[in-house]
Amino acid sequence: MLNELTTNYWQEFLLMASAHALAVASPGPDFAIVMRQSLVFGRRFAILTSIGIGLAILVHVTYAVLGIGLLIRDTLWLFTSIKVAGAAYLLYIGWQAIRVQKAEIKDFKPVSRDTMTSTKAFRQGFITNVLNPKATLFFLSLFTTIVSAETPMAIQALYGIWMSVMTGAWFVFLSLMLTQQKVRQFFANFGHWIDRILGAFLIILAILLLFSTVN
Repeated sequence: MLNELTTNYWQEFLLMASAHALAVASPGPDFAIVMRQSLVFGRRFAILTSIGIGLAILVHVTYAVLGIGLLIRDTLWLFTSIKVAGAAYLLYIGWQAIRVQKAEIKDFKPVSRDTMTSTKAFRQGFITNVLNPKATLFFLSLFTTIVSAETPMAIQALYGIWMSVMTGAWFVFLSLMLTQQKVRQFFANFGHWIDRILGAFLIILAILLLFSTVN
């Protein structure tokens, strides 16, 4: 199967991989949540959130490959429900970020496990990506424009695995960078303000999603 990919579908793969790389590197809810986890809760929780984001990609790929994405697109109430749920979750995460205090970031030490756990960190990354309607639209577009309908299911599955691994790896890399000592020192005095800005960014995203849903 790998031989078939490199022989017959390498051009399609390069187009798909390039489009995905540009999308995953652009600022959005995933970037904001990983940055917040890195600055507030530390490297371990940020990496778990990154893994959650990477695995959530498989959800999008699955419904796109199986054609469920077309059903979501054509069933207005279902797609609207997904957009509203995603916006509500972004509002919740954003509000939590805005409320952060300087003491939580000052020494860059993970807060108590009552505030953040491994399961919660993973879940936040997973849900943030799954409920992101922009991700839904992206994968719908990707698998209806760049990826041919004649491309075997197995090859499309490889595309999905690639995007999942690369997404997770990108955000793990960001987690490692944002938890370096030099970066910590830089954010020591301004980290709580950055967290609040990220929170406001998430809330604005949520409002825009809700506005686009109403209109």
